[in-house]
Amino acid sequence: MKQVLIIAVLFLTFFSNGQNKTIPFGEKLVFTASYNMSGLLTDIAQVTMETSKIKTSSSTLMRLKCTAATFSNFDNFFKVRDLYESYVSPTSLTPYLYKRDINEGGYYKFMQYKYRRKTKTVESIKKKYRSDGTIWEEKKQLTINSSTKDLVATLYTLRNLDIDKAGVGDASSFKVLFDNEETTVVFKYMGKETISSKIGKKECYKIAISLRGSDLLKGNNSNIIWLTADANKVPVLAKFKIPVGNGELKIKSATGLKH
Repeated sequence: MKQVLIIAVLFLTFFSNGQNKTIPFGEKLVFTASYNMSGLLTDIAQVTMETSKIKTSSSTLMRLKCTAATFSNFDNFFKVRDLYESYVSPTSLTPYLYKRDINEGGYYKFMQYKYRRKTKTVESIKKKYRSDGTIWEEKKQLTINSSTKDLVATLYTLRNLDIDKAGVGDASSFKVLFDNEETTVVFKYMGKETISSKIGKKECYKIAISLRGSDLLKGNNSNIIWLTADANKVPVLAKFKIPVGNGELKIKSATGLKH
C-alpha cells in the first residue's frame, strides 16, 4: 500500500511555488486503489485525503490527512489500515509535524517528524512491534535540505504550483523524506490529456515520475499522474509499475474544493 501512496505523491519544483491559492480547509478527495491480479485490475482499497483546521496555542495549522484501507473482502488476505498526516502552514504549506501510522498484514510501524527549519534538521521517532509484542523505538536527528518535505505535504504542494508555465519535456528533481532518508524524485511534464473519471471528463496535466538510485518504480514513463488542468488541480488518475506488479489510483469523489 505504501507504493500506492508514493505514486500519488511524487512530483515538484520546475514550476514556481508561492502562497497557497488552491487547498482549502474542509476538502475531501476519495480514491479507489486497484492492483493487477492474474492479469486483471482489481479494486482492493480506498484512499481518502482530507484537510481540516487545527488551532494551537500560538497558531492555526492545516491538517493534511491521508488514510488507506483495504475493502472488507480483502481483509482476510492482506488487511491494510494506514494513516499519513502532515500539519502545515495554511498559507505556504510548509510542514511542521508529520506522522505515519501503518498496519499492513499485521506489520505495525509508526514514524514521526518534527521539522526544525532554522537548523535544517528533523527530529525523528520510529516505532515497531517486536515478535514478542513489545515496542522497539529509535530516535534520530536528521539533516535535511531546506525545501525537503514529507510525502503528504508534497502532494498538496504539487497542486499549488503553476504547472501551466512548464514546457513539454521539462524535467527537474526534488527531495522527499521517507523512512528517515531523502529520496531524489525526477519529474517530467508530458503535456495535457483528457481523462474520463467519476467526477467528469477532465483536461489534465500529465506528469511522468521516476526515482533516482531506486528500483521502486519500473519502466520508462510507466509511472504517471494526471491533475485537472484547472485552479483545483485535482489528481484524478495515477498509474504505477513496481517490481511486484502494476496498478492504478482513480478518483471516486471530490468535495469541498476551493474553486
